[in-house]
Amino acid sequence: MLAASKHPIAEPFAGGLESLTWHLVRGLRQRGVDVTFFAGPGSDPALGAHELDIAPLRLSDTARADVSMVPEAWLREHHAYLQVMVALQRREDIDVVHNNSLHHLPVAMAHSLHAPVLTTLHTPPTPWLEAAIAIDARPRDALRRGRFIAVSEHTAASWSHVASADVVHNGVDVRRWVAGPGGDELVWVGRIVPEKAPHRAIAMARAAGRRLRLAGPVGDAEYFARHVAGELGDGVTYVGHLDTDGLVALVGSSAATLVTPEWDEPYGLVAAESLACGTPVVALDRGGLREFVVPGVGVLLPHDASGAEAAQAVATAVGLDRADCRAHAVAACSVDRMVEQYLGLYQSLAALPGAA
Repeated sequence: MLAASKHPIAEPFAGGLESLTWHLVRGLRQRGVDVTFFAGPGSDPALGAHELDIAPLRLSDTARADVSMVPEAWLREHHAYLQVMVALQRREDIDVVHNNSLHHLPVAMAHSLHAPVLTTLHTPPTPWLEAAIAIDARPRDALRRGRFIAVSEHTAASWSHVASADVVHNGVDVRRWVAGPGGDELVWVGRIVPEKAPHRAIAMARAAGRRLRLAGPVGDAEYFARHVAGELGDGVTYVGHLDTDGLVALVGSSAATLVTPEWDEPYGLVAAESLACGTPVVALDRGGLREFVVPGVGVLLPHDASGAEAAQAVATAVGLDRADCRAHAVAACSVDRMVEQYLGLYQSLAALPGAA
């Protein structure tokens, strides 16, 4: 299992990619699967990760002075994945390599390994990864090509020009994200960055005449200062970056969760977590959200929705049955369902003729 190296695979999770990887490693091991795990520094010690070596490179002064020298952070990450992929070329005891990184090398070097490589597509197309997948798709021994999974139908469609991807929706641990009592306030959870647009949630809450609590790490300090900090007070509170237990209590005690992406959300794990708490969702209709935020558990709004439309959506959502929201999450969004689907994929790949 290869993780993305930008953020630790540890709670509180930076996003859905990190959550998926953490739950997958744990869920597979609970089912008796022997998982060798590679992840960046600071990842959960309980996962026993082999740390991706992204320490400063030992480059000569001559190499550093070369005009073609790329940013060192990029070079460190590149060599970390190169080191892992070269090491895996010598391993004949691995049945499947599951790539959850966003890096191009595991795809570009998939054909050099004894085992098939399965890559989960967590984001819209990115230039390095798109090019690597396009090259990988050229005719060659079918076993040596990578296989692809997308976290939503929307994400699969966004990559369809270079890859054919099956879909395994992300999952939420419904044993931990439990039903809460609800409340009067609205909640917004996520990384505080422009593409998650908490400023839209603030405007929606004020249009609806309800108090709002914001939670999540400040990923863009300038955006927070310009678009969020000045709006705090007058019914809007920032409660910080909470751990999972804190988020369960926060979301479970809220009337509805606002999900306000300014980009095409690949899946939208925050919405699934909210539903697991029995809390209805009001979301801007972007990306994969419509695949599980369905009538009866939430309300989808057009991206250019007016304040009046937002207020009506909130009024509708807070009247939805919380037990229905919880039941839908258990049936459609559980992490157990996700792990079982991946395990089935691994078994089918390992059974292919010529697989290790």
